[in-house]
Amino acid sequence: MRVSLKDVAERAGVSIKTVSNVVNNYQHVTPAMRARVQQAIDELGYRPNLTARHLRKGRTGIIALALPELGNPYFAELAGAVIDAAAEHDVTVLLDHTRGEREQELLVSQGFRARVIDGLILSPLELEAEDLRGRDGDDVPLVLLGEREYDVPYDHIAIDNVAAARDAVRHLLGRGRTRIAYLGERTDSANQPAHLRLAGWRAELTDAGLPAPDTLVGSTGGWDRGDGAEAMAKMLDSGVRPDAVFAYNDLVAIGAMRVLHERGLRVPWDVAVVGFDDIAEGRFGAVTLTTISPDKQAIARLAVRSLLDRLDRPEELSGRELTAEYRLIERESTLGRR
Repeated sequence: MRVSLKDVAERAGVSIKTVSNVVNNYQHVTPAMRARVQQAIDELGYRPNLTARHLRKGRTGIIALALPELGNPYFAELAGAVIDAAAEHDVTVLLDHTRGEREQELLVSQGFRARVIDGLILSPLELEAEDLRGRDGDDVPLVLLGEREYDVPYDHIAIDNVAAARDAVRHLLGRGRTRIAYLGERTDSANQPAHLRLAGWRAELTDAGLPAPDTLVGSTGGWDRGDGAEAMAKMLDSGVRPDAVFAYNDLVAIGAMRVLHERGLRVPWDVAVVGFDDIAEGRFGAVTLTTISPDKQAIARLAVRSLLDRLDRPEELSGRELTAEYRLIERESTLGRR
């Protein structure tokens, strides 16, 4: 039979209310009393009924996380971080895959799972601000992830892409590189992160008194390994020979490094490379990848906490811009082997 609060209270010799206070981590319980109740919980193997707890609050205890590319290691790692952060609050995460398609992003943002979930964390690629204003699912709290900027009344969590790009380029300049290419620019309107990272690349080169010609900008159709390889090959075939590459993300950087290897160019001696995202793959290649590492755990914690704040205090909060930290991790693709 399922162990109840009453069973724990009888074993510990305390009231059911005291057991409830311990289970719900109520602060005003003495350490001795907390230890006494916890011992009874451990001995009986008590597990709280989370479903009942959430229902008492009028909630399901489930939130949704909608991501564009589950095949992208960055999003896979971020999803794991969100699941871990939600578990700390006894919340379950339902995962949605939008494939970066506007129709799917509209579907999840309009609250089609409103009866199932308490809130939504969404990382959109194609949605515009007008798509999010006056959404049908407005009774379902929404938190936005990613570097696209929206003027909407929802919390938005991102890193400073321009500053991060400048740090990447500054690192390359510090290694004596002067012909630094940028790979990963997009020509469509829904790629603001690529534009922001391009802006950081351009600003840092300009401040260093170096040219930032369009010939050093490689456009891509996407942001996978093949896209990076294609952009790198096209640039080299055009006769442009950079001595460094700053890539939109690690996947683009890994594709570029493969082409450099095939063309007989050594990383980092002939061409240094910096990526973005700090995915696990970049740490285990033949040449480990220098990269900008967003704090994925901090992003996840901010997202979950923001969503729970919205649930607890829906009238008090307006759209907040919350910034997570990042750091530059130096590895062999710019430093060489030590």
